[in-house]
Amino acid sequence: MSTKRIANISMLIALAIIFSYVEVLIPISIGIPGIKMGLANIVIVIALYSLNLGDVWMISIIRIFIIGIMFGNFMSIAYSLSGAVVSLTIMAIIKKSNILGIMGTSIIGGVSHNIAQLLVAMFVVSNNVVLYYMPVLIIAGVITGAMIGILSQRVVNILKDYFF
Repeated sequence: MSTKRIANISMLIALAIIFSYVEVLIPISIGIPGIKMGLANIVIVIALYSLNLGDVWMISIIRIFIIGIMFGNFMSIAYSLSGAVVSLTIMAIIKKSNILGIMGTSIIGGVSHNIAQLLVAMFVVSNNVVLYYMPVLIIAGVITGAMIGILSQRVVNILKDYFF
């Protein structure tokens, strides 16, 4: 692994951790529990369009465990990991197939992340009543995914020749 690659991966991990920390410090509450902007996903989407997939997985998983250890618990790691695995897998397939751009990929990632976490919640509480929350989470995933996608697209366009 080259020094430049190590530096880029480390920088993106640190940035994702900082974005997650900012969300912990300044929760943006819209009155609906469990909905966050997902600022760290800006880093994941940028990495998906700038690095190889193995590096993106490394960034995502390391961030989840560090944030989970620092600010969460086992359950927060389980929820985050389930959402990340499903959304990153789907986003990688979409990116590789070239059927959507960065914003569309990010929207699908946001929605799939929320659905995966909802399915984990359904398993944890052993009750499918949580599925009534799905329309709200799908709408939230579309909105936050679009915002993350717009920001990520701008950053990729600006930085593609400088860092990656």
